[in-house]
Amino acid sequence: MSVNSTLSSKKAANALNGALRVPGDKSMSHRAVMFSSLAEGTSHITGLLEGEDVMATLAAFRAMGVQAEGPNNGDLVIHGVGMRGLNAPKVDLDMGNSGTAMRLMTGILAAQSFASKLVGDASLSKRPMRRVTVPLTSMGARCATDDNGCPPIHIRGVERLQPISYKLPMASAQIKSAVLLAGLYADGETSVTEPAPTRDHTERMLKAYGYECDSEKVNDQVTTIRLSGGGKLTATDIDIPADISSAAFFMVAASIVPGSLIVLEHVCINPTRTGVIDILKAMGADIKLLNPRAIGGEPVADIQVKYVGLKGCEIDPNLVPLAIDEFPVLCVAAACADGQTVISGAEELRHKESDRISSMVEGLRNIGVEVEERRDGMLVQGGAIRGGTVESYHDHRIAMSFAIAGGVCTDKIVINGAETVATSFPNFVKLATAVGLRIE
Repeated sequence: MSVNSTLSSKKAANALNGALRVPGDKSMSHRAVMFSSLAEGTSHITGLLEGEDVMATLAAFRAMGVQAEGPNNGDLVIHGVGMRGLNAPKVDLDMGNSGTAMRLMTGILAAQSFASKLVGDASLSKRPMRRVTVPLTSMGARCATDDNGCPPIHIRGVERLQPISYKLPMASAQIKSAVLLAGLYADGETSVTEPAPTRDHTERMLKAYGYECDSEKVNDQVTTIRLSGGGKLTATDIDIPADISSAAFFMVAASIVPGSLIVLEHVCINPTRTGVIDILKAMGADIKLLNPRAIGGEPVADIQVKYVGLKGCEIDPNLVPLAIDEFPVLCVAAACADGQTVISGAEELRHKESDRISSMVEGLRNIGVEVEERRDGMLVQGGAIRGGTVESYHDHRIAMSFAIAGGVCTDKIVINGAETVATSFPNFVKLATAVGLRIE
């Protein structure tokens, strides 16, 4: 059934079983649309996530003159216009709920000769955007947020940008990507140094479209990425694997519902995204990677998860940037683990679609979990999950995480504000019920 404003889970599920393929990776889908639009030639994308976030990105490029056919069952054909082929949009470009789309689009649009304005929904309009406009302004871009540092973002045209060497103040793939995308248009070499590893889909996909981009490790944590402006993107065919962030919900479900065995097919296991696997394994999860292979420059595997019961642990803060989107459902795993789980170094969670630390703490308490909120994380005491009503604050990952908690609840969990599930995982309920979860 379709996802409405409220989700509810019935009492605890029986063992979960089956093989399933979750939708295409959202981060890669955004970038594939962007790079195909700026490339010279026609690109064919398969496995595209047809969620509302990605559709907002596609609509923005169509508003700037890019022609595309589809998407149809994940297939999309885009006729690229080249790096300088975009036209001035006649309307504001609405990024909906997507912080990824807004920040990366700011990097691209800051380098154009025309003016544009990026807007978003109520949630996106509360998210910090100076973290991208500040470095872009130092490159000569003319872009500004509203006085509160949040969207809309107003961009005025420029003729050229200057390269910079930028040290990220926080580990953020979105800020890194915004600067690198602007650097495509700069006169000279742009470099970004990140204080900890973040997802590297931008760097990998640039290479797939024929644009040279080099990475140099300073040490185990610090990496500098460099590229020179003035090149071109060449159209290509991209097969987008399944999103590990979406797969994470079922990885946790199989890890907390006794007797479960689930196989998640064709999942991207990019090493900058596998923090969720490492964390679950540290909690004792039985996870195996089957049939590893490479697809379009990205490592892919089938992920088998078998229930063995979880144990609480102190999560390594170095893994936080590699699992930042998966922490809501990891909080559910912690609530079902034997003992105490400590999450720290995750203050960035307060700047997502909702304040995910406070949202999860409040929701967990509402369903009977003992939890202590901290500035940069929380302390979760594992135990039985009862039931109750929780607010998702219109945050798709909060809503889906509590739906997974319903797999082990002793009473019904009702989740308000769940309509945003369609932004990243439009067939979540269908797949969840197919493997045995009781969601309506």
